[in-house]
Amino acid sequence: MDYLVFSHLRWDFVYQRPQHLLSRFAREHRVFFIEEPQFGTKHACMEVSSRKDNLRVCVPQLAEMPEQEIGDSVRSLLDRLLIDYEISDYAAWYYTPAAMSFTGHLKPRVTVYDCMDELSAFRGAPPGLREAERQLFQRADLVFTGGLSLYESKKNQHESVHAFPSSIDVKHFAQSRRPQRDPEDQQAISHPRIGFAGVIDERLDTELLARVAELRPDWHLLLIGPIVKISESDLPKAANIHYLGPKPYEMLPAYLAGWDVGMLPFARNEATRFISPTKTPEYLAAGLPVISTSITDVVRSYGSEKLAEIADRPEEFVSACEHLLSEKNNPERLKRVDRHLAQNSWDHTWAGMLALIDAILAAQEARHSKRTMIVGDFRVELAEI
Repeated sequence: MDYLVFSHLRWDFVYQRPQHLLSRFAREHRVFFIEEPQFGTKHACMEVSSRKDNLRVCVPQLAEMPEQEIGDSVRSLLDRLLIDYEISDYAAWYYTPAAMSFTGHLKPRVTVYDCMDELSAFRGAPPGLREAERQLFQRADLVFTGGLSLYESKKNQHESVHAFPSSIDVKHFAQSRRPQRDPEDQQAISHPRIGFAGVIDERLDTELLARVAELRPDWHLLLIGPIVKISESDLPKAANIHYLGPKPYEMLPAYLAGWDVGMLPFARNEATRFISPTKTPEYLAAGLPVISTSITDVVRSYGSEKLAEIADRPEEFVSACEHLLSEKNNPERLKRVDRHLAQNSWDHTWAGMLALIDAILAAQEARHSKRTMIVGDFRVELAEI
């Protein structure tokens, strides 16, 4: 069975939940990762490029056109993709309900909605996203959520909703615990270093960052990641705030190895209400003490277990960081971290999702078997007799 995946995120943007999961599916299945269209070509086409194993990234290339025509154009390119690659037995996997505008005619064996975030609460969310999600709930066989808060928000909207919070590739980030050479663009930055790695957007508490930098000019705040949906001019500027830009996933352990504390300085707004930051377990696996603002899933899963400090006000944030700066190599803290992370892995998450999908397929096969009988050497649909 192939997997058709419809995503609002681009495969090469930031390595996160979709990449972790789908790269595992691609070991045994063909995966077609279908991104949002790009515009500017004269002749519409589906640009397909191969990645590791059986994964292909598919990008609709369209001419500039009225918004109401985009869905029909992408649908035509999608139909051609199915013909060209002989895709007939497949699952449909959604990261964005907006894809319902061009996928309503598909007939997948299984439909999965992996709900990472409350996308309708994000800045620039397309109109009609809530209605599209309602339609997707009607079609989906399974709904997965990227955190416990999101699960509680969605659990009454579908009969089969399952929480799969942010997971971790422990082995990858544990590389940060080994002594190693600092990346070149980080070498000249003094310690203490308080770092953030992730997308820099409207979810970041810029006022908190600015005030912390002001309160402790001898500390250095490092931010790694792409800047999206906000202007660089809206970001706080100071001699001790450093924007290092996006980095490849493979390079992250080298950067984190040179930090003293990992921070999650998120604003408390609608866009962060249901987030479950992947960076929390990644910082911990890297050996870093963690400080976060009061994001519900971080408080619940890590703050309550004393694996992360929680602070919202700048003065409290600074005070908590002062305590954490002495905790990086505390062996007792690292033992507690490792015990907690031992229960968590992307392999485990992938296996749990796969088991639920297999159960759906088995139930379909059982229902089909009840509708058929063997006549001579043939399996015959009972409706045909």
